[in-house]
Amino acid sequence: MKKREFIVQDLLSKIYQEEFEAGKLPNQRELAKIYGVSRFTIQQAIKNLEEIGIVRVVQGSGIFVHEEWVKNPLIFNSLTRTPYDRIDSKMLRLKKAPATLEEQKIFQMSGPEEVWTFERVRIVNYKIEQLEISKMPVALFPDLSQEIVEHSIQNYVEKKGYRISHYITSYDPITTSKEQSNVLLCKRGTPAMQISNRAILEDGQVYEYSSIIAIDYSVTYIRPFDREIHQSRID
Repeated sequence: MKKREFIVQDLLSKIYQEEFEAGKLPNQRELAKIYGVSRFTIQQAIKNLEEIGIVRVVQGSGIFVHEEWVKNPLIFNSLTRTPYDRIDSKMLRLKKAPATLEEQKIFQMSGPEEVWTFERVRIVNYKIEQLEISKMPVALFPDLSQEIVEHSIQNYVEKKGYRISHYITSYDPITTSKEQSNVLLCKRGTPAMQISNRAILEDGQVYEYSSIIAIDYSVTYIRPFDREIHQSRID
């Protein structure tokens, strides 16, 4: 994940949980220090948030969360619209290893810790449709197992006593590689969607980071039209 994309997602998460007092973000210099990047990278991230109507930049005053920002709820996708009894998961591998520097950053680790990595396929109506590679911190989930991976991660997380807050998801159209096609039982170069997902607890902790390759994928949202936000993006 590019630094700018990580910052955009992290700021969206903090905005969603109303972590900024009076809806005002730190200035660009402070943000650059917090994320350990250049001010140019911060400017790009803020520009992205401004273009989609999440924040507004007032020269000489600061960066503010847009007062009329409305959360856009996900209605359904190819998986969530299918009954659970027609969806199966099969684990391909599960291992734990010391977290890389990037993984430490994703999971907000203060030092060296271990991370689970598991790979599984999702089978919908007896057809393999998704290949998923996910990472979860061992400290939070020491007993992760094949049985859990092949069932509901969300149920497992909440039964551990954690409260799931929200997800931040990015979609990128791709074509499948040879290795991905072998697993998904499709032709090499098949159009697919790469779905990057960060799952977040109510305390702001990222508990899972996943990358999913999905074929025959579709998604539907409902997004209220807000004339003020629309106008702010034009002005």
